[in-house]
Amino acid sequence: MSAAKKPPVLILLGPPGAGKGTQARMLEEKFGLVQLSTGDLLRGAVAAGTEAGKAAKAVMEAGQLVSDDIVVAVLKDRLADGDTQHGVILDGFPRTTAQAEALDGMLAARGQKINAAISLEVEDEAMVERISGRYTCAACGEGYHDSFKKPAVAGVCDKCGGTEFERRADDTAETVRSRLETYHEQTAPLIAFYAGRGVLKEVEAMGGIAEIAARLAGIAEQAGA
Repeated sequence: MSAAKKPPVLILLGPPGAGKGTQARMLEEKFGLVQLSTGDLLRGAVAAGTEAGKAAKAVMEAGQLVSDDIVVAVLKDRLADGDTQHGVILDGFPRTTAQAEALDGMLAARGQKINAAISLEVEDEAMVERISGRYTCAACGEGYHDSFKKPAVAGVCDKCGGTEFERRADDTAETVRSRLETYHEQTAPLIAFYAGRGVLKEVEAMGGIAEIAARLAGIAEQAGA
């Protein structure tokens, strides 16, 4: 990368269960990008004791939602760290057009921009099945699924031999449908926002992990990763 070239900034959009975390990790490994989620950003800033981190800590300790301005300030500090020199993937931010506009302003001041907003396109009912079917071994945390990954011996963990399993309380079909509805309501304006800026990339994400990863890698390369 030349000195004049700014590190790419990618946004990964997708509903719960779409595979954002898996795909972001693969992009990290392939291109040296850094995945940044809102939660990780805030925890890191609080731990580091930055000015933005102190502001975030005060708000969180008061039981309030951290403002867009604070999140953007935390992100600005994080982008200055050396490990972001090859670019970043934003996961979970922005969630609203107001956040997207604030992010644009902050990046413009740094001479950067959103290079690609990638929307993982999946079928809602497939996501309901994928998420509501998940369960884990209570002893070691190994993950299983009612349809896609059952233990070799029913009721016995392949990894540790445990016989107790658990499901997340919010992984019921009803809850997942509600989360998907909320996601679509929040994200539809963002899709239009980034489409209007010519950076939206829609990726069919119902196939195999490797196939989807190849599509995302092509987009990342075009974005300068």
